[in-house]
Amino acid sequence: MLVRQILGMKGGTDVIGLASGASVSDAARLLSEKRIGAIVITGEGGTPLGILSERDIVRELGRRGQGCLNDTVDTLMTRAMITCTPDETDEQVLGKMTEGRFRHMPVMDGDDMAGLISIGDVVKARLSELSMEKNALEGMIKGF
Repeated sequence: MLVRQILGMKGGTDVIGLASGASVSDAARLLSEKRIGAIVITGEGGTPLGILSERDIVRELGRRGQGCLNDTVDTLMTRAMITCTPDETDEQVLGKMTEGRFRHMPVMDGDDMAGLISIGDVVKARLSELSMEKNALEGMIKGF
């Protein structure tokens, strides 16, 4: 299954972003309110500068305590984002996520962000695809 199909299954390509310079506390509040696991940190014009996950915040809280909540998101975000394109397959994306040990990936269409997918989105799509294949095989065997 292609990433563009996974985005379509999600029912939208809206990406929750937060401006560079915002506090880690603001990011944590936004993650909690939206019930999401990562946000894209943006610069002027919405240009993606990095990604910040709940795991990034928890890791720093464990290391330094609540003082990190006053830092800016720029200090904790991952700047070297690993991205995918709408034309990549679910298998390619799962490989990248597994190898990099992360759970959220921006989808880039040229210089524009087309969406954000999570490992949960990809696994759900893969399971759906496997179920359809199973049903098709059963239909062929049973003569449907």
